[in-house]
Amino acid sequence: PCTCSRTSVRAQATRMGIEGPIYPGTCRGRHPIPGRQHAMRLDTRGAVIEFEDRLQGVIRQDIGLALGDFVIWRVEDIASYHLAVVVDDAWQGVTDVVRGHDLLDSTPRQILLQRLLGLPTPRYLHLPLALGPDGQKLSKQNLAPALALETSARELARALDFLGQSPDEALREARPAEILAWAVRNWRPAAIPLMPRGGSSPS
Repeated sequence: PCTCSRTSVRAQATRMGIEGPIYPGTCRGRHPIPGRQHAMRLDTRGAVIEFEDRLQGVIRQDIGLALGDFVIWRVEDIASYHLAVVVDDAWQGVTDVVRGHDLLDSTPRQILLQRLLGLPTPRYLHLPLALGPDGQKLSKQNLAPALALETSARELARALDFLGQSPDEALREARPAEILAWAVRNWRPAAIPLMPRGGSSPS
């Protein structure tokens, strides 16, 4: 159990990690205090995870050194993102996870939880991000403009170009369903460019 706020973690931290100040283990080993709200953190001392991403290659992370003990149950009495996604993926029988490169550092934590809970580990592939001129990823979170539905076929072809898949010229005038069917049949992970790609965006 941990009663530390984010402010107190920042004040007590002596090291910086990949996501900011590292929790110094202040509450490690303590028992819950009746009537006091607390989060639950996972002791990550000695937790080293190595896995092979289908695009990025072998990834190795010492979670304790890179992040410290991370929250698995929040003070609001709900599961953390990492615990929730691990259980949800296992419940749905997910075998392959394809997502953005910005979530690559989350994967070792999720694999650690999978192993501790005796759950299967999916195969992972982390794609390059499409970035705007300001270097921010193109997303709703960053207020990037939405794509027009009437140009969805063209946007799909552009996305495939961005991912190194090189669709045929004739396909660019096809219906979205045809483009997606072609992409499934001709998917080549080895052709996808690696991250980071400074200022890259579909063109």
